[in-house]
Amino acid sequence: MKAMILAAGKGERMRPLTLTTPKPLLPAGGKPLIVHHLERLKAAGFRQLVINHAWLGKQIEEELGNGDAFGLSIEYSRENEPLETAGGIVHALPLLTRAGDDWFVVINGDIWCDFNPAQLTPPDNADALLVMTGNPEHHPAGDFCLHPDGTVTEGGPDMLTFTGISLLNRNLFEGLVPGARKLAPILRKAMSRKRVRGLHHTGAWMDIGTPERLRELDRKLRDEGLSHDF
Repeated sequence: MKAMILAAGKGERMRPLTLTTPKPLLPAGGKPLIVHHLERLKAAGFRQLVINHAWLGKQIEEELGNGDAFGLSIEYSRENEPLETAGGIVHALPLLTRAGDDWFVVINGDIWCDFNPAQLTPPDNADALLVMTGNPEHHPAGDFCLHPDGTVTEGGPDMLTFTGISLLNRNLFEGLVPGARKLAPILRKAMSRKRVRGLHHTGAWMDIGTPERLRELDRKLRDEGLSHDF
């Protein structure tokens, strides 16, 4: 099974840091954000990765190369302009499913999480498995409801936040034409058909959407030594 790291965003909320550096290469705990993902995926047994990029993407390729330095094989899905989450996945599908596996892991490049991707196994009678977590202060309403039976719905009594880590099936994107589009509407449509499952992650997770959160993560990793906890 392959994994994809979404790294094509312009990181506008991170400016001025992202005017000259793509957000996935911003450092936290002594290494670029995206390297934390590479190390965790490798530790979980993944070997083949796809990374999409657009804004300053050449820097990402120069930093990571073909993945040999990390014990991985990395392919790049290049976008002239950011295609949003689902658009980027559709664009990369030929790379993700080349070996005939319809399932693949997708991770947002601008998060940090201690979730073990080895826990992601294809669910029965579903097209998506989402990793959910408690709602942070900056997103108190959450995204979706995770029910005791593992199903995920758009609304409900116990709303949680989608971590940006998921296991997806290519069926989700059947019939979609290439172009910019978000993932959330596609997930909601699948939820209406009861085709989405979820896992509740109770460990550490951060959405690195602002310079302040990047500094907070950097302090956390340096103070607690978590940057080497794989």
